[in-house]
Formats: sequence, C-alpha cells, structure tokens
Amino acid sequence: MEFGIFVQGYNPKHRREGNPDAEHEALMNDMAYAIAADKAGFKYVWLSEHHFLDEYSHLSANDVMCGYLAHATERIHIGSGIFNPLPQVNHPAKVAERVAMLDHLSGGRFEFGTGRGAGSHEILGFLPGIEDMNRTKEIWEDVIREFPRMWLQDEYEGYEGRFWSLPPRRILPKPYGKAHPAMWYAAGSPSSYAMAAKLGLGVLGFSIGDVAQAEKAVADYKRQIGDAEPIGAFVNDNVMVTSTGFVAETKEEAYRAAVDSRLMYLTSNVFRYHDTFPHPEGIPYWPETIPDLTYEAVEFAADAGAMIVGDPDTAIKAVRQYEAAGVDQLTLGLGADTPENTLRTIRLFGEHIIPRIDTDPEHRTTKLRSAA
Repeated sequence: MEFGIFVQGYNPKHRREGNPDAEHEALMNDMAYAIAADKAGFKYVWLSEHHFLDEYSHLSANDVMCGYLAHATERIHIGSGIFNPLPQVNHPAKVAERVAMLDHLSGGRFEFGTGRGAGSHEILGFLPGIEDMNRTKEIWEDVIREFPRMWLQDEYEGYEGRFWSLPPRRILPKPYGKAHPAMWYAAGSPSSYAMAAKLGLGVLGFSIGDVAQAEKAVADYKRQIGDAEPIGAFVNDNVMVTSTGFVAETKEEAYRAAVDSRLMYLTSNVFRYHDTFPHPEGIPYWPETIPDLTYEAVEFAADAGAMIVGDPDTAIKAVRQYEAAGVDQLTLGLGADTPENTLRTIRLFGEHIIPRIDTDPEHRTTKLRSAA
C-alpha cells in the first residue's frame, strides 16, 4: 500500500479572527506539507479544485500550485484532486494542455484526477439554472474520453459533442515520456466506482469514512476492473481512500491534537457544500455544526477505524487495517490540525509507518504507465 496527502486550502473563520493573513498562511502551509511529505517518503500529494466554497476550500487554482510543487519537490507524484473538466468550468483542450505541461515540469510525476464539482453551490456558479445536479455526469462523460485522444493523436481529430466541440487541432505539448499521466475519477457512490472500473480509471475515494466502507468499495471495484474497457492507454487499477491522521510521540499528545483541531467544523463544512451526497441522519444542517470532538469521541472513532490517531505503534495498527482491506493508496486529509502538529504527523509517518509498509521504491502508477 502506498501513501499520500490531500490539501485543499482550508481556511475556517475561527483562524481568521485577528489574523488578516489567515488565507495566505493556509495556502503556504499546504505547500509546506507537500514538500515535507516528499521528504518523508509519501508518494502522492493531491490538490483540490473548488470554487466559491468559503472556509471549506480556498484552493481554486490548483494547476498553479501543481506547477510550484513540480519545482519544489523531487519524488512525490503531484495529483489533481481534482481538475474539473466540464466545459463550462475549464475548456477540455486547455485542461489537456495543462496536464501535459505539468507532466513535463514534474518529469512524469503528474496524476490526472477529475470530477464534477462539490455540490449545488459550486455547480450553479458555472451552470446557472440547471435543475438536476446529476446532469453534470452527462457532461463529464461527454468530455472524459477525449483526453487520451488529444494527447496521443498527432493532430487531434476534433469533436462535436452534446456539450462542447473542437475542430481538428494540434494539442500541445504532448505528455512527457510514454503514453500519458494516470487517469483517476473522484467517486462518491457504488455506481461511480463501477463506472470508473469500466473505463479503466483509478478511484479517488474522498468520501470513504472508515475501514469497513473502504473494504467494500475496494472489493466492488476489483471485481469489475478486470473487465475494463479503458478509455486511455492503460488501466489504472488503483483505489485511493482518505483518512484523518493525528500522530505524535505519545497517544495522549495525539488525542489532544485531535480534540483541539476542531475537526468537526471541517466535517460540518463538508455537508454544508456537498449537498449532492445523501445527508446522514443526525448530522445537523448548516449553519448548525457538529459538536467538537471529546477525548472519548476520538477514542471511539479510532477504534471504529474512522481516524488514524495515536503514537506510531498505535497508528500503524490502524493503517494495517486499510492495507488488509486491499486499499492501494491511503491518503491523509490535512488542514484541520495546527501546522506544527501536521508536520509532526508527516514526519512520524515517514520515520515509523511508511518504511514498514511501502517497501517498493517505484510508484504504482509509474509501473502501469511504463507497461502501456
């Protein structure tokens, strides 16, 4: 199992009080986490693309951040988690160009993840008047198959679709090296996992909440990936899931960090904006928020596999559960904790956990791409 981190420019109001530089600090901290993760042996960093989502995610121009990290890091793969390829948000030809350019700048370390937007607040900003948010799935499907063609055809043959069109043109530059970057899809439901498997796409499992959900999602995906009809040059047989990590030298320090992080405020913002997800029973509607975690609640979440928290020996037991579930990549969602504690978690993962689990120096996606 490989390891990654996920950053999104989290900028909650409680950090802005008396600090006019809070937004700048959030974005710069995310870059510092990525650089630290590169040095610690994490193999992937994923950067969100969200628009208009105050507090929750201020990382809107992630292609800019990816370009910065291509220069600032050496080994870690840099992934769009996601690039939004809907023509109303980003023209597909320009997305293809940016992916190829980042592939060059990173020396073949770019990972191309796509999705359809967080919810109605974001989607309606670009598609005003749309009544069914699921319509974005049709638009995404009208786009996604064209990217490998834009990269691999010397002169792209052009496209006339339901939602966008492009006459024959040379899409430049072409990707660096063989084939093209690995393609991923941010899936949030069993049907999305099945669709990703059919198309030969890896899955970005941002909405998986615990080990039991991860095990089921991986099993469903792996049952179907063998019958993939890949839209790209290769099948990216890959499931990434996210969890929250608080690791310290002692269990007590880690638990205190989890309590002090106000993690439930971030979770409340998830449900504030991701209104296309089913709203779980018992979760309040914004502006009411989920109560902050207590020490006992952290302990319960850790026991349930919904959080990785503790000293390194305790944390690795939780990580092993994801490994046993068949997860290909475990990614830590960062941003709720303080910068000092976050960097500590990254460092301790690199010193005590990653070397005991991920012993392969080569990235999984590099192998798949090389065999295309």
